[in-house]
Amino acid sequence: MKFSEITQNIIQFGEIAKPVLIQFGIFLLLIFLSLLIGRYTPFFIRLILQQFFPQQLTAVYEKLIQPIRNLVKITGTLILISFSLNWIKEYQLIYNFIRPFIDLAVIISIAWLASRLFRQFILVYGIDLLRKFGREVDELLLVFETLANVIIGFFAVLAFAKNRFDLIGLVTGLGIAGVAVAFAAQKTLEQLLGTIVLYLDRPFVPGEYIRLQRSQQIPEGLFGRVESIGLRSTKIRTAAKSTLFIVPNSILANLEIENITRGKKVMVLLYIDFLKILEEREKALVQQVITEGTNSLFGIDPGSTNITLTDDSENQITHTRVTFFILGSTENSIQLRKRLLELANNKITKHLLNYGIKFRIQEPTIYVESPVTI
Repeated sequence: MKFSEITQNIIQFGEIAKPVLIQFGIFLLLIFLSLLIGRYTPFFIRLILQQFFPQQLTAVYEKLIQPIRNLVKITGTLILISFSLNWIKEYQLIYNFIRPFIDLAVIISIAWLASRLFRQFILVYGIDLLRKFGREVDELLLVFETLANVIIGFFAVLAFAKNRFDLIGLVTGLGIAGVAVAFAAQKTLEQLLGTIVLYLDRPFVPGEYIRLQRSQQIPEGLFGRVESIGLRSTKIRTAAKSTLFIVPNSILANLEIENITRGKKVMVLLYIDFLKILEEREKALVQQVITEGTNSLFGIDPGSTNITLTDDSENQITHTRVTFFILGSTENSIQLRKRLLELANNKITKHLLNYGIKFRIQEPTIYVESPVTI
């Protein structure tokens, strides 16, 4: 082949490849802009709320979105990247390869964001809503959160399955196959279902100390540290002999389990300075208001409230230290009780101000974990 023909072929190839390179260059630029603009998603949301909606919605932003702004940034970035993919839609091979991964990431991020938003809503507004309906605030809020997460997960699966595969047909096929397998592996399935129950209910996690009550399967009971939760069984290291006890998950799912690690209290230290030296009747009134405000709080260890009042003659003020214990088995329940404590503080503040007693509450409120003795 002559040199002129080679040169001509190179030029023709360059003319053909040039539009493709330009298009992919623009695509990469869009990805970069998505990463850049996505970081400012919370700012744009706040700006829109301030411009087009009343002040109340701006306050809602501060309470609901601001605490989870990092997740909002991730979700906004992934949505912009998803839109950027349309620029290379005509290149079906590359587009069809990348699209499912991006869609999965977008759906997971949106589902996660919806879950966290609902949790924030429960903590900020759920307590007040229950009280307006005359209901006591208890673990029902956490049940609502779990149900919401299940519903969000269900719709996330439907969204990803749309136009990709027949979800109903798949479930039906699995159901028919499941009936056949159930007869062949009944014991194994029973253990797997026990594993699912343990993972969903989470009565314990690896690393926690538990005590199994006496039962027909475990006549002497068992106390030890959970080392691992497998598909078929859970391994527990006994405290006395350091031997490894392997219990089928199907048995654990039906036993009474005492979780020692979660048997802890969180001590709350609340400091209040009254702007004068209180008289005896005022001190009695303060103790009554604070005791009623804390004892009526769900999750407070009954009778644990301790109030110490100390007069400071030099500064002509009365220092008050309030200590009590809040109880909770999970981090979510502890956060719920902390939110309830904020409302109780507001209630105590209003009562004391109504009696004309001026004071200031020192910030922040101190929380100290106090595990029980094994």
